[in-house]
Amino acid sequence: MNTPRKRPRQQRSQETFEAILDAAAQVFQRLGYAEATTNKIAERAGVSIGSLYQYFPNKDALLYALGERHVRQLAERLGTVFRELQDTGPPLEETIRTLIGAVAEQHRIDPHTHRLLYDQAPRPPQAARQLRELQVGFAAHVEEHLRRLGVGGPDHYLTALLLVQAVDAQVHGAVLDPPPGRTTQQCIEAATALCLRSLGGSP
Repeated sequence: MNTPRKRPRQQRSQETFEAILDAAAQVFQRLGYAEATTNKIAERAGVSIGSLYQYFPNKDALLYALGERHVRQLAERLGTVFRELQDTGPPLEETIRTLIGAVAEQHRIDPHTHRLLYDQAPRPPQAARQLRELQVGFAAHVEEHLRRLGVGGPDHYLTALLLVQAVDAQVHGAVLDPPPGRTTQQCIEAATALCLRSLGGSP
């Protein structure tokens, strides 16, 4: 089983659950996914190994739960940005800059979790499905803005989905591993200009 055994229902159980997840993130960061063990994670969390196994049968389940929490936080934070754009309806360049800036900020907030989930550890099928569902949800919001702005070609949704996937990959590299001699901000500006050109806007 690569998912949590059970979900906490009481406040105290929820705190224990979150403490174990926080400890897992720290141990994965310090030792790497391959070298981390559930014993070391339980020790870091200050709980018995039995308490950890109540919720997580193995470290794959911990990885899945970390990914689930990460996706949920991303959805909440970017959901706020989409609501603000919906309310203000800015022009194309401001819309694209706001969206790419928001994605970049999410990578800056927790770069270690991004590296763990996308670069360092095997991604469980369930986690990959979560990411796809998140991208599909974001694409639906982006599609609304492409229609509002009259850009994106005949298939607005497909264009939106491709943009979401491309921006995520570009920003991931720009924030976590910019090429030699380039700053993160330069990479983000280049990604913004590329996105604008692809939509027929001027960077």
